Amino acid sequence: MDENNTIINPFKQHLMKYEDNPKSIKFYIKRFIVRNREKIRGMTIIDFPAGNGVTSRIIKEYGAHVYPFDLFPEYFNVEGLSCRRATIAEGLPVKDNFADMLICQEGIEHFSDQLEAFKEFSRVLKTGGMLLITTPNYSNLRAKLSYLLSESERFGSMMAPNELDSIWMNQQKISNEIYYGHISLIGIQKLRFFARLAGFKITKIHPTKTKSTSVGLFLFLYPFIVLFNWLTYRKNLKKGRKYSKEIKNEVYGEMFSLSINPRILTCGNLMVEFVKENDSDDMAEILKSRDIGFGIT
Repeated sequence: MDENNTIINPFKQHLMKYEDNPKSIKFYIKRFIVRNREKIRGMTIIDFPAGNGVTSRIIKEYGAHVYPFDLFPEYFNVEGLSCRRATIAEGLPVKDNFADMLICQEGIEHFSDQLEAFKEFSRVLKTGGMLLITTPNYSNLRAKLSYLLSESERFGSMMAPNELDSIWMNQQKISNEIYYGHISLIGIQKLRFFARLAGFKITKIHPTKTKSTSVGLFLFLYPFIVLFNWLTYRKNLKKGRKYSKEIKNEVYGEMFSLSINPRILTCGNLMVEFVKENDSDDMAEILKSRDIGFGIT
């Protein structure tokens, strides 16, 4: 090991253990960036929340213009980049249609108003822009079993959300800001729903590390999962609200596919790629044009 590198860049070396470790979501984010390096070159990319800066540094190294934001920017430590303070409640300090891409890495589960978060992402992204979200996978079978047994966030290792474990504060006493822990874990169906309301469409579910407990449950439960969701899907096609057959097939069909997706049922983290099709205000008009009285008879 180069002695100078050890002395000059200890923080960078510390961060590399995460980006090169398949147990870390940063490994999969880095792999995504590397595989799409030609596509993202020259892009304007928002990294929020940016955390300690691992992802922002990688984005910069591959030729994109990165804008890091975080509630606690003092923890950001990347040479040549600065991180600005931002919260979802106050909005990101950039103009409308500013970015080509936004990465929200392990952040959405900390936001109490996730629909407003998606609307803010829609505001700052250009039409056709990409949104990449990662979050602990509340839709895998391990998480579903954990919720059944104790409503806990982590199978057999963590209590349900509470005021001791789910409140994170700046230990440097720089501010009195409170960063809420995993108080709003979200599964793929609700993630898809909020995204659609804000004008996004899922384009790809990326693989992350599988959980052995989920794999074991998958081998036993998968036929029942497929049958149950297929019956529900067919029932809603026949007896659901009075939309056209095409619209029902589009919506319910996508939901059915997500509910039986082996990757979603077994991976430890969701890593979902979206494209912005419409502004959130325009999406509201589209939904109103489809709906018949919002269920009022």
